Amino acid sequence: MTRDIVIINAKIAAPDPPGGLLADHYVEIGAGRIQALGPMADYPHAAGARVIDAAGSLVMPGLVNCHNHAAMTLFRGLADDLPLMTWLEQHIFPAEARFVRPEMVYWCTRLAAAEMILSGTTTVADSYFYEDEAARAFVEAGMRAVAAQGVIDFPAPGVPDPAENVAAAARFVEHWQGVDLLTPAVFAHSPYTCSSRTLLGAKQLARDAGVPFFIHLAETGAEKKLLAGKWQGSPAAYLHSLGLLDGQTVCAHAVWLDERDIALLAASGAGVVTCPESNMKLASGAAPLAALRAAGVRVGLGTDGCASNNDLDLFGEMDTCAKLQKVRDLDPAAVRAGEVLAMATAEGAGLLGLADVGRVAPGMLADVIIIDLQQPHLTPFHAAANLVYAARGADVQSVIINGRLVMENRRILTFDVAETMEMVRRMAAEVRHCRSGSA
Repeated sequence: MTRDIVIINAKIAAPDPPGGLLADHYVEIGAGRIQALGPMADYPHAAGARVIDAAGSLVMPGLVNCHNHAAMTLFRGLADDLPLMTWLEQHIFPAEARFVRPEMVYWCTRLAAAEMILSGTTTVADSYFYEDEAARAFVEAGMRAVAAQGVIDFPAPGVPDPAENVAAAARFVEHWQGVDLLTPAVFAHSPYTCSSRTLLGAKQLARDAGVPFFIHLAETGAEKKLLAGKWQGSPAAYLHSLGLLDGQTVCAHAVWLDERDIALLAASGAGVVTCPESNMKLASGAAPLAALRAAGVRVGLGTDGCASNNDLDLFGEMDTCAKLQKVRDLDPAAVRAGEVLAMATAEGAGLLGLADVGRVAPGMLADVIIIDLQQPHLTPFHAAANLVYAARGADVQSVIINGRLVMENRRILTFDVAETMEMVRRMAAEVRHCRSGSA
C-alpha cells in the first residue's frame, strides 16, 4: 500500500454516528484516497510517508459549497442593502456586462478559491460566464469543483449572441470532461431569464452529457408571482411541466415553495441548495428546510457569490443556517447541528454526484481538513454542535484535497495568494473608477 501522508494523534469526526468523535487516531492517505484509519495503538509506522502530527486538532471532511459564483468576488460590497431584482438589474447585470472578461473570471475565481481553502472548503459547485477560466483557476488551485457554464437569454460575457448559449455550454462540457478534480455542468440562470426553449435545450444537453443541471429557483416572492401569472403555476410547477426536474437537477435557493412544490421536488429526485446568508441579506426569505428534509428532498448548503453574502466561509453559513431555521419555525430542533454538518459534507457531496466525498473513512477520496481545537471558543469541544455553532473558518490549519497537501499551517501551497489579491485589487480600482462617474 502506498502511503503518501499519515496524520497521527488526531481526533476524527466520525461518520457513524454522525457527529461522533474518534480520539487519538491516525489516518493513512495514498493514491488520492483514505487508505486506513485506526487508534494510535495500532499505528503501523509506515516508512516514507509525510507525517502530520495533529495532536490537539480535529480531522474532518472538507466542506462542500454547493452554490457559488466564484468570480463575483470582484463585486464584493458593490451594491449592498438592496432587494434582489434591484440589485441584479440596476447593479450586477450592468457591472457584469462591463467588467466580466476572461482574465477577470480567472483571477477573481482564484481569489475565491483562496478564501474557500483558507476556511476549509474543499469542493465547490460554481456557475458563471467564461467558466473555462474558472475551471482553470480551480484546477490550478488544487480544489475539487463542479463547474457550470452559464446559460441566459440575453447577451452575456463570452456569448454575445443568446442563440449560441446552449452551444457554448456544450463546448465547455466537452472540453472539461475527464479532467481530474473537475466535473463540468450546465447552469440555466433562472425560469425568468431563460425561455422554455432555452431551458429544454440546456437540460437536454446535461442529460446527453450525463452532467448536473443547475438553476436558480423560487428565490423571491416576486419571482413566484411573475411565474404564477405567466404560466398559471409556481416556479417549481413550471419546471415540472417542462420535465426538467430529475435526480440530476439542482435548484438553488428554493425559498418560496408550497407543499405541492416540495412534493414535486421529492417525487422527482431533484435537489435543493439553501443559501441562508444571501437570502437574508437580499431579504428573500428563508427556505422551508425542515419541510424539505422531512419530505426526503436532498439538500446541500451554499454561500452564493460574494456580491450577495459577502464572504465564502461555510462554517459561518452552517451556523446561520441552523439558527435561521429555528427562528423561521420557532422550533429549536427544526434543523439540528448534525444535520447541517451533513449538508455541508457528505449530503452536499452526494447532491453534486460525488458519492466518495464527504466522509473520513477508508476508500473515500482524501479531502480532509485539520481544525485547531486549542482555541478558547472551541473549549470544551463537543463534535458536531461546536463545529456548527462555534468553529470558524480561521480555525482551519491544513487542507488536503485528493490526497494532496494544499494548505499547511494556514499557508496555501498551490498558488500565490498575495499576487492574486493584488490582481483583483487592480480590477476593483477600475470598477470603482468607472462607477464614480470619472470614466
